[in-house]
Amino acid sequence: MDEDDLRDVLARLPAGVVLVSTRAANAFRGMTATSFSAVSLQPPLVLVCLDRLAAARDAVLEQGSFTASLLSRSQQFLADRFAGRAPTGDPDWRDVAHRLGANGLPIVEGCVAWVECRVDTVHEAGDHDIVVGAVTGGGRGQGEPLIHWERDYWGLAPT
Repeated sequence: MDEDDLRDVLARLPAGVVLVSTRAANAFRGMTATSFSAVSLQPPLVLVCLDRLAAARDAVLEQGSFTASLLSRSQQFLADRFAGRAPTGDPDWRDVAHRLGANGLPIVEGCVAWVECRVDTVHEAGDHDIVVGAVTGGGRGQGEPLIHWERDYWGLAPT
């Protein structure tokens, strides 16, 4: 199966959209990810897959911690921005509504949930790294999650 065929197949799997945030030097870094999942409840672990070429991936590994904010349906513009499909904006995130979590990293205001993590392990996997995070905190917001499916953004519809 070639890369385009695999991309077409995987586009059929709906995924939540998270903004992974961390710090590099004196600026915050962020990237959009759809490969985010729970790994374990005891101990509490999650995973996120980060592109090896992304500056935010390097910053996560250097910082040793990250926050994943599960974006709401109304935050598609942030998903596009941090996926590189819109202007990057201010490196201090003054134009992104956020607050700092207990780990000192941005939590996106208006997100539906978030987890704060310490990097536990990193596994090389093709052109990405699987970063397992030990959850150190988190919480729930409100609203409808942003879903990525068939290369577009969607909301939830009750069945």
